[in-house]
Amino acid sequence: MIAIKQPRDFAEVFRMLGELYREVGAMEFLRISLNLGRTPSVAGNMWKWGLIGSLITFAWCMYMEVAEGHRALNMLSDGINWGAQIPTYVFFALTSSGLTMIAAMPMVFGFKQFYPIAKRCIWLSIITLGAGFTVLAFELGHPFRMLWAVPTGLQVMSPMFWMGVFYTIDLALLIIKFYLLWQDDWDSGLSHFIGTASFVAVILASGMLGLLFGSMVMRPMWYGSFTSIYFMLTAALSGAAMIVLSAYIAYGFKRERMPETLRRLASTDELPKVFATLIGIALVMILTRMWTGLWSNLDGLEGFHQLVKSPLFHFEIWIGLAVPFFAMMNPGTNRKVGWQVASAVLVLVAMYINRYEFIVGGQVVPMFKGVSLNSLIAYTPSVTEWMSILLGFTIVSMFYGLGEKLFELSASPKLSAAEEATQAARA
Repeated sequence: MIAIKQPRDFAEVFRMLGELYREVGAMEFLRISLNLGRTPSVAGNMWKWGLIGSLITFAWCMYMEVAEGHRALNMLSDGINWGAQIPTYVFFALTSSGLTMIAAMPMVFGFKQFYPIAKRCIWLSIITLGAGFTVLAFELGHPFRMLWAVPTGLQVMSPMFWMGVFYTIDLALLIIKFYLLWQDDWDSGLSHFIGTASFVAVILASGMLGLLFGSMVMRPMWYGSFTSIYFMLTAALSGAAMIVLSAYIAYGFKRERMPETLRRLASTDELPKVFATLIGIALVMILTRMWTGLWSNLDGLEGFHQLVKSPLFHFEIWIGLAVPFFAMMNPGTNRKVGWQVASAVLVLVAMYINRYEFIVGGQVVPMFKGVSLNSLIAYTPSVTEWMSILLGFTIVSMFYGLGEKLFELSASPKLSAAEEATQAARA
């Protein structure tokens, strides 16, 4: 078993890793890295299996990228142009946005009872955004062209351009914010400024991601100003589900192992109420969108009729969202560990299905044909697409487990005696 001390800055992390690598060599360094997961914690095992999974899936995707390129993806030039990797990118990007929004509750808007989850939110936001970028890179085929194509092309009228700009700014601000929290800087002027700027950047980034789809009049299932609002609100739901699940994972699903401040928050009904509110909003938005699509007779909306026949859609609505909504609304279940964890898992599964249905389902009707066509386009992800999706999730697993070991993600600022009394009364 390897004992890991808490490094104080990034320089110390790299210095520790460099010294270890020079001392033991490459193979022993890899063995020790895997052994970090042999501690009796779920997070430790997430690091180990995430590292193994990332190496395998990355090697597969790189080989197929070089050997076959886009031929390895089941996408058609006249049909499904954006396959399963794009919904996966959108899922991770919006989950990252939602985590930043949740972190803003204590750090921007002053809801100090949520401080115990702020640092974990920021770390998860960084790694989910990084995972999304990685999956997107394999879909693009030659992502390094952006290094010169974006600044020389400068397509300022394109929502895709601004989405990239704002998500890049968001990532930079998240890294700075996490570093400040790592140094226990929670309340300085700089910390508040970075937190506010990060919140603004993530609203703009997720809004531009929605606008990217909402601007496409040739895809009626995407088109409309509603799409940006839909993305931002469902992003908050994904973020809430991710932080609930990750907080329990860190302590082996045992609330009694949590630090006092985090245990107090998990034991109250405040976080479940926020969770239930976001689920309710998402349910209303998804069902009203579906109702409008089924009611309208505009060419291009035939995909809604196909969607309502899908078992995955009904799982998403009734199991993935409705069950967690009632569980988090019910005082008899919303404070119980099992119900909180199950609700978080179901919501994340439902949100992934939703991203897939939205993006792939929006392309199953051939453009400008609609009801004149007897059938919709069939699409099934290829093995390489599945491997790149798995790569995204293993990256999150790996870096989350590592973050739990190195960065004390449950840290929060010390509260005053009056604030401690208020927190205790709420619990």
